[in-house]
Amino acid sequence: MTETTTASPVEYLKTDELFVNLGPQHPSTHGVLRVGLTIKGEVITKAVPDVGYLHRGTEKLAEVRGYHHCVVLTDRWDYVSAMPNNLVFCLAAEKIMNLQVPERAQYLRTIMCEMNRIASHLLFFGTYGIDIGAFTPFLYAFREREMVLDLFEMLCGARLTYNYIRLGGVMMDTPPEWIDKTKEFLDYFKPRLDEYDTLLTYNPIFMDRTQTVGLIPKDTAIAWGLSGPNLRGSGVNYDARVFEPYAAYDKVKFDVPVGKTGSCWDRYFCRVAEMRQSVSIVEQCLKLMQPGDFAAKGVAKVPKPPPGESYAHVEGSRGNLGIYLVSDGGQSPFRLHVRAPSFINLAILQDMLVGQKMADVIAILGSIDIVLGEVDR
Repeated sequence: MTETTTASPVEYLKTDELFVNLGPQHPSTHGVLRVGLTIKGEVITKAVPDVGYLHRGTEKLAEVRGYHHCVVLTDRWDYVSAMPNNLVFCLAAEKIMNLQVPERAQYLRTIMCEMNRIASHLLFFGTYGIDIGAFTPFLYAFREREMVLDLFEMLCGARLTYNYIRLGGVMMDTPPEWIDKTKEFLDYFKPRLDEYDTLLTYNPIFMDRTQTVGLIPKDTAIAWGLSGPNLRGSGVNYDARVFEPYAAYDKVKFDVPVGKTGSCWDRYFCRVAEMRQSVSIVEQCLKLMQPGDFAAKGVAKVPKPPPGESYAHVEGSRGNLGIYLVSDGGQSPFRLHVRAPSFINLAILQDMLVGQKMADVIAILGSIDIVLGEVDR
């Protein structure tokens, strides 16, 4: 009599590893990004972000451009939040040139950066809803975002790449009706934030989909060098506007939203809560700002800063945006390096996606809120 063996049920369920390309042309990658995913069943065992599809060599281009012309290049990094890009380059250049920026210009810079932060977070709010499967928030978000872009267009003629913040100050003062229209927008916008919370933030389906997904512990967030809402979502209370204030941030009071568990929902919540704080900052600046010069006197048309180096950083919409600038005394920077928060924030995907389900990849990627123009530069 022949003895037969029966395979265990576990052996029948064994699956081979499968390699899957997410992108580079995928609507939820928010740009041209490819992530190489190795999956076993529904679980990710390896993730490799592949960047560089949008690389334009702006750091190298700066070496043959004048300092005024370099401001134009900065608009193209984080193109949905260009004002902080303009500002951080100007801060670094002004350190070498020893330029003193007038007080009114400092307030205008702060106002524009916070208005741009609102516009940027509205884009995140709307597109993240789509990533998760909710289309309606996108319509709400872009209704308000268009109003912010209208204000920028009234101010400097541009809706995306502004080139407004310049060496020594800003391009021009506000038109007479601009401040009143900005106040009207802020009064209109504050109740809309409550609508967003009802619509998405505290939606039970959305919370179940994001509150236990994509956890980044505090120590891990620090070790990977995360910044902005991605760092604060993990419970780290760091904001460059508070700890190393620049422009007029030392003259206003605001809270820094901080998350608890480092989940997708925590990162989302920090951005929505930041919009409330941005409204408060702009209102305070409009109240405190006095008439005066909008730019420093005597800024050369072709600046030639003395030899030296400087580093400046700001709290951009996506995190800590830094510029390392070296001058050799010529009319172009000898070296320019950008510490792009999106690039560093994206790197953690290779760690945090491992062990996650394939169905959660888009929720996790969307919660990081990257802009590929800043990642690749």
